[in-house]
Amino acid sequence: MRWTVSLTVMSVMVLSSFTMAGRAADLPGIPPETVADYIHAVIEADRTFYTIHVVERMQKQGGAPAAENWRAKKKTLPLPAQFLAEASDLASKTGTKVRYRLISLWPINPQNGPDDESEKKGLDAVREHPERSATSTVKIGDQTYFQAIYADLAVSQSCVGCHNTHPRSPKKDFKMNEVMGGLVIEIPLRQ
Repeated sequence: MRWTVSLTVMSVMVLSSFTMAGRAADLPGIPPETVADYIHAVIEADRTFYTIHVVERMQKQGGAPAAENWRAKKKTLPLPAQFLAEASDLASKTGTKVRYRLISLWPINPQNGPDDESEKKGLDAVREHPERSATSTVKIGDQTYFQAIYADLAVSQSCVGCHNTHPRSPKKDFKMNEVMGGLVIEIPLRQ
């Protein structure tokens, strides 16, 4: 009952603000930095939850392990990085132009390295200051994007263990809460 009342009051407030301000197109826009922060919060929460409460829990309880070849191998889960990549791919099929992906200076999969000098500088910046995102404007094809790179931290021992023992990993001394790479979020800007 309390939620229903709160949602109803909230809906009336939102509708009233649209009525007072005129059409929605007349309302001021949300800065791309804020939008990127919102998107990052959701992605980070989902991925951390998946890593800790699904992958790590299954490993500890002897359930389905996470594996690189999860599609071909029965009773395995996608790795957390694959979970994010699959979610990004599904999101792109909705028609949104927002893009996101993981990159690293030490990728296990070479496709997950920085695409250009801007991404490399962004990774260096978040390694130096993981509490801040590295932002820039980039041109991809004919489209200009706002780009934000956030530190990707080792949130569980399974992240650290996998990266430190993987035969293709170029870095084998990760520690908990260390920056392992970055989450790149790209938001299209109007032409």
